[in-house]
Amino acid sequence: MNFDQARFNMVEQQIRTWQVLDLRVLDVFLNVKRELFTPIAYQDVAYGDTEIPLANNQFMLAPCVQARLIHDLHLTGSEKVLEVGTGSGYATAVLANLAKRIISIECDAELALTAKSNLQKASIGNAEVRVGDGMLGSPAEGPFDAIVLQGSVPEIPQQLLDQLQINGRLIAVVGEEPMMQTCLVTRHGAKSFTHKVLWDTVIPRLQGVEEHSQFHF
Repeated sequence: MNFDQARFNMVEQQIRTWQVLDLRVLDVFLNVKRELFTPIAYQDVAYGDTEIPLANNQFMLAPCVQARLIHDLHLTGSEKVLEVGTGSGYATAVLANLAKRIISIECDAELALTAKSNLQKASIGNAEVRVGDGMLGSPAEGPFDAIVLQGSVPEIPQQLLDQLQINGRLIAVVGEEPMMQTCLVTRHGAKSFTHKVLWDTVIPRLQGVEEHSQFHF
């Protein structure tokens, strides 16, 4: 399989069609080798327009959804980013090419080890993978300029919003099947947040997330 051609086709035929037009973001997706983060059994669909199963019932998001989530954070290169749900490390690698530092939290220890190995193979040096409950964030490392959740949640927990820097952004897919919404939350002050619905989609639940939280918009 010609992975370089498949990667080009992914960007041109999938990612661009999802209104991801920032040339810096497109360039990163053209250069990060998705096959390095894809299980061997699914190498032939590494660049397909589909979710890819990982160990322990986890997944890689479809490229178009993954790209749009990252694109809509509007990273400039100077940010400290918290990623909730490392998976195989693919999105972590993309984020690492767009921001200054990435802290990624994965609840599955086996998958976290795989992600660390994959990131090393991809020569990513500014991303740290930790095992833990990502919904609690990492208060000791905060505040963060951006937070991204790599799976859907019923609601956004306040403890993550509290770890945003002023003018920081959090992006997440929120709601229940059959209709979920991608939401961008921006922090303006100690208790001041704005919430914007960007686009509709449906993605699997973030592993380990509780179906109810105490935070409501």
